[in-house]
Amino acid sequence: MRHPLHHIVRFETAGAYRLRIWFDDGLERQVDFEPILWGELYGPLRRPELFQAVWLDPEFKTLVWENGADFDPSILHDWPEHERAWRELAAKWRAAPTPPAPVSQ
Repeated sequence: MRHPLHHIVRFETAGAYRLRIWFDDGLERQVDFEPILWGELYGPLRRPELFQAVWLDPEFKTLVWENGADFDPSILHDWPEHERAWRELAAKWRAAPTPPAPVSQ
């Protein structure tokens, strides 16, 4: 399935895990990430200092974090159409057992 490509032109913090995002077509959207911050990649973003360290990648025009987490800008652009599926994925990630920490010697 093909979908239009969108790019983020700027963003600002709008709450603990909420960002206001502006797209290249003029759309402005506010996304609450808190319900989907689970799992190996997105779970670390529950740490407020890590979540707040988000930046706009100048080449790919998407939001990225230092741990490698990012989101497709087109998904964020059309967030109301994708939010339910992301919440369902996050519920699975949250329910998954946490692997044991390695034992140091």
